Amino acid sequence: MIEANGLSKWYGAKKAVDGLTFTVRPGVVTGFLGPNGSGKSTTMRLVLGLERPSEGTVTIGGVPFRQLPNAPREVGALLDAKAVHGGRTARNHLLSLAQLSGIPARRVDEVLGVVGLQDVAKQAAGGFSLGMGQRLGIAAALLGDPRVLLFDEPVNGLDPEGILWVRRLMRALAAEGRTVLVSSHLMSEMALTADHLVVIGRGRLLADMSVRDFIARNSTDFARVRVPDEARGEAERLAGLLRAAGGQVLPEPDGALRVTGLTLPAISDLAHEERIRLWELSPQHASLEEAYMRLTQSEVDYRSTADSLEGFAEPDPFGGPPREPAVPGAGQSGWYAPHTPYPRTPALPRSADAVTGAAQEHEEAR
Repeated sequence: MIEANGLSKWYGAKKAVDGLTFTVRPGVVTGFLGPNGSGKSTTMRLVLGLERPSEGTVTIGGVPFRQLPNAPREVGALLDAKAVHGGRTARNHLLSLAQLSGIPARRVDEVLGVVGLQDVAKQAAGGFSLGMGQRLGIAAALLGDPRVLLFDEPVNGLDPEGILWVRRLMRALAAEGRTVLVSSHLMSEMALTADHLVVIGRGRLLADMSVRDFIARNSTDFARVRVPDEARGEAERLAGLLRAAGGQVLPEPDGALRVTGLTLPAISDLAHEERIRLWELSPQHASLEEAYMRLTQSEVDYRSTADSLEGFAEPDPFGGPPREPAVPGAGQSGWYAPHTPYPRTPALPRSADAVTGAAQEHEEAR
């Protein structure tokens, strides 16, 4: 378990982390989200003892990282996949880390199989692609079989198969009861991977809750309404009627209407009374990306000033008053190994079978 209490970090006059208090619990994947410059990387460095807090505390299992006995066996982390001596082979890189921590050499070959790099283990890491480097960094994090794991942008540079593999890896590690903290900017992937979210902006805590609760609190569900494609005039008439009834209506690119402020029965009754035939009337739920954008839109540090359409009010295609651009909301060892691009080892460690079953049950439960 990771616990932060009033955690702050100053760099001169800049406060990078501002009084963060949160807990990362074992058994779930916790997504760590925030805009660029929000303080995520600094917070992870504070957790790992690479920076000293200006105020507050952060502990792992009740103990600061620097006081952990043989920390690499307790905590594994991927912060920078490029932090590798380019002249060393992948195996020698991991072997040097293992020797520093008293980890048996056989474990090096195990984790190389876990990440699918066993066939390139004797190649220099400096020649690795970005995705291969990410796999090597993940292997280093798993080397000590730690109970606590931190990953900063683990899918960066990976292809779709690799992203799926990382997603299953995170879930499987959490299913074993480990504490897993994952930072990422890919909302669609976090929606599929994370169970809980810690969201920060400008160094301050914005949210600490389950993914389901986060979406519910920071977005609005809506109804999708569609009339027959040939009845364009009916769509315009229905939009006007829905607005008159108190609904908010936005046209979708495919011709459907996005309606908020009215229940589905109210929309159905209105269409029926006006003899407007509907092809679709369905409830829609906001995505994690929409909820995240709505919560963090005021916390973004870097905004473009070169866009000639900045502040542009988009005209309503149905003749209504101009509307502002919509803000959305107003993803063991050998069993982790991927199928491609690197072949997995034919035989898995004996302990993998039980863990594989647990991972599959965890995924089915979702």
